[in-house]
Amino acid sequence: MDINRLESYIFKSMAATHLPALSIAVVKENEVVYTQGFGQRDLKDGLPATEDTLYGIGSVTKSFTAIAIMQLVERDFFKLDDPVSNFLPFYIKPKGETVTVRHLLNHSVGLPALAYSEALIRHAHNIGGTFLPIADPEDILTFMKGSDDWVESAPGEKWHYFNEGYAMLGLIVQQLTGIPFNEYIRQEILAPLSMASSFFEKSNFKDHDDIAVPYVITNKGSAKPGRYLYRMIRSEGGMISNVIDLSRYVRFLMGTLRGDSTILSEASLAEIMSPTIAEPYLTTPELFDDSPEDAVAQPSTHYGYGMEIEEDFYGHRLIGHGGSVMVSTANIAFVPDRSVGVAVLANGTGYPLKHIAKFALALVMEEEPTQLPYLRVEDSLKGVTGRYETYKGTVQAEVRKHADFLKLLIDDKAQPEEIILVPDKVNGMSPKFYTLSGGRRLDVEFRHTDDGIELMYQRYKFKRVGI
Repeated sequence: MDINRLESYIFKSMAATHLPALSIAVVKENEVVYTQGFGQRDLKDGLPATEDTLYGIGSVTKSFTAIAIMQLVERDFFKLDDPVSNFLPFYIKPKGETVTVRHLLNHSVGLPALAYSEALIRHAHNIGGTFLPIADPEDILTFMKGSDDWVESAPGEKWHYFNEGYAMLGLIVQQLTGIPFNEYIRQEILAPLSMASSFFEKSNFKDHDDIAVPYVITNKGSAKPGRYLYRMIRSEGGMISNVIDLSRYVRFLMGTLRGDSTILSEASLAEIMSPTIAEPYLTTPELFDDSPEDAVAQPSTHYGYGMEIEEDFYGHRLIGHGGSVMVSTANIAFVPDRSVGVAVLANGTGYPLKHIAKFALALVMEEEPTQLPYLRVEDSLKGVTGRYETYKGTVQAEVRKHADFLKLLIDDKAQPEEIILVPDKVNGMSPKFYTLSGGRRLDVEFRHTDDGIELMYQRYKFKRVGI
């Protein structure tokens, strides 16, 4: 693995998005082959991040919840196709059909996200949201009452990421076992895997001194200390961990570290990591000139139980999950048939950790990361950003990267223009974009020439004059 290349990529990505700290662990077979911390886990005191630094892992927690549910299925507490109403006061019937435990596991309840967690997190940090009287998962059930008219589809028909469902799964575990959810996870999963630095309770921090301050990163790049919402967000995204513990977890999931074999059978683990329903993201072969002529858009990702599955990562199946509670982000990813995996944690929202995880996996697999679709798009967009002007500077403009798009800003103090450019063909010497003007499609072209970069937009020809 080219460590220098990985570290340069991480450093550049953090700097571009003002991410304070990041920790990463890469595994191959049953070995941790690389760990490192970057940046500052505490900006006030200038404390560095390390491999042991603790962060919130957000929705990576969902995979632990899914394992707990499958354990109870194996122990004959219930079946996946049992109605949720057998265990909880949940009586919504989307399109007249019954919601089962399986529908909670794979986000196919039929309800779109009701966004209680987004509201709680934003309100707690004074950056929006709305006040909700929620203190624990039972309050989330109350919050959901009356959402019948928010139904979008029948259960099992469509994927809608549904945090509320995983809050309900935690309650089911707690109710059927008589053990608090947090304690159940510790006893049945964390302890057997020797994940001593993973927990849910604020009180557990007293046993650790390498802790990342959670930060809200503003749109201007400043970092404001935040906090975790311990009881309010739990089985859907409340775990605290570090990359060393998560590297053990990744090896367990891959089968290279079995740990205590009583945790879960291989059959149930395989079921968790098998595609059950397509997510609404499609491949985009039309973006690349070198795609096969007969290539068609198709679902790029499916959901299992607390796990996402991509079928074509350099010809291999990629499994994992991301997580975000705004003040911390996380990603675990692994390629089972190559026995390689990665865990990435950060104390804020910045450059997507899923991209960093894929970059690291590509390197450890000795593949070329620049062939990853997101990097091809990203590099193409960045390659044409900068300051532009027409003949003799008669019109000034700027091209900026904006998520997966470009913004063309034409300077006019009275009526400045801001145009969104959508990628059409991103590779080659003439990347093409389009926008809408008066309800009509307008093609926009960049050209790489010996004299620099030219931009054709409407009647104008711009040349890049600076970065």
